[in-house]
Amino acid sequence: MRLVQVMIPEGRRDSVLAALDGQDIDYAVVEETGRGEFEALVSFPVPPSGVEPVMDDLRAAGVEGDAYTIVLPTETVVSRRIEKLTERYSGLRISREELMARAEDLAPALSTYVALLILSTVIATTGLLLDSTATIIGAMVVAPLMGPAISTSVGTVIDNAAMYRRGVALQVAGLLLAIAVAAALAALVRGTVLVPPDLEIRQVPQIAERTNPNFLSLFLALGSGVAGAISIFRGAGSALVGVAIAVALVPPAATAGIGIAWLDFGVAVTATVLVLVNLLGINLSALLVFWFAGYRPPEAAAADHARAAVRSNTIRIVAGIVVLSVVLAAVTFASYQATTFEKEATAEAEAALGSPEYDRLDYVDAEVDYSPADVLLSRPASVEVVVGRPAGYRPPPDVASRLDRRITDATGRETGVRVGFIEEQRSGAADVSRSVG
Repeated sequence: MRLVQVMIPEGRRDSVLAALDGQDIDYAVVEETGRGEFEALVSFPVPPSGVEPVMDDLRAAGVEGDAYTIVLPTETVVSRRIEKLTERYSGLRISREELMARAEDLAPALSTYVALLILSTVIATTGLLLDSTATIIGAMVVAPLMGPAISTSVGTVIDNAAMYRRGVALQVAGLLLAIAVAAALAALVRGTVLVPPDLEIRQVPQIAERTNPNFLSLFLALGSGVAGAISIFRGAGSALVGVAIAVALVPPAATAGIGIAWLDFGVAVTATVLVLVNLLGINLSALLVFWFAGYRPPEAAAADHARAAVRSNTIRIVAGIVVLSVVLAAVTFASYQATTFEKEATAEAEAALGSPEYDRLDYVDAEVDYSPADVLLSRPASVEVVVGRPAGYRPPPDVASRLDRRITDATGRETGVRVGFIEEQRSGAADVSRSVG
């Protein structure tokens, strides 16, 4: 429930009260004793979904933007008379005016925004280098990226150009700042005792997860944007939803910065693509949710302008997603090919060493080094096979080349095979193995 208080301008008292009577709203009027620009203060309760239509009627009755209208949330209203209003205004969304106020509150002052973003990026970069999921989640709690995304969409549907421009500027500048901060921090700690001297960033699971984006990443972004929009106009759990939006943006941006610091531009490019796809997906889904929720400017001309802006922005965002989806499609296909090759290569190695010609050898394990980047760049795969042999037995000299030919024929991919032998001592059904280097 909301308590609305309106200061009625001089000469508008009758039309304002008539508008409230037309909505069958109970109200209280207090005479104004201030500077004389207003003749009365009217207060009335109304459900959240009723604020917007009542405000439209009051605007038609002469309550313009230079008057004072205050909308206050209330804890409890005890009255049977409120039931009729609740039935009439049974929707769940907040008013246009409340939505704009919330969007402005979510986009903090520039100094606060920059400070929180730098802190979040530092924590996220640390979590990525340490491969710490908990640290990355902690960084997302701090990240202030939900506000700019929401204010951009709200500014579009409400036709508030200043809000739209500020939201876009904060998003673009914020992500560029996050990449720069991550690159600077990663470059600072690289080569120090804080990280292993031979750290392969592609082998860090939390980093690798953000350098192999696929179409599922787009669903994360779209879902985060929908959840963010719903949480705002229904007033439910926006802080937690902000974490989901930050997860889609800050870690990939930090990963791109780490790639720059390590001079691994493959990591930097793929992580940047993920950032852009997530950014576009969040903005697209939030924009459409607000539009289909019925938010429009109050003036007809502004509503037509907002409709055109929503259409053009949607087309531009979808076009951007389509272009970037080419990269996502390529990475998704390459990931599938790499996984398929790993399974086929392992199966072929195990089957070959289980054949009669190798009855004195035992397949132990196989490790395949074949990434999506190798698929896209047509680089050969690397397969390392560990084989057990009895003590004193000299295995055939061409085991590696035979396995190479078999795996290559089965998969159709150029492969390099390396075979390592471990000496086995067998006693009945029990095997004892030791490495021979």
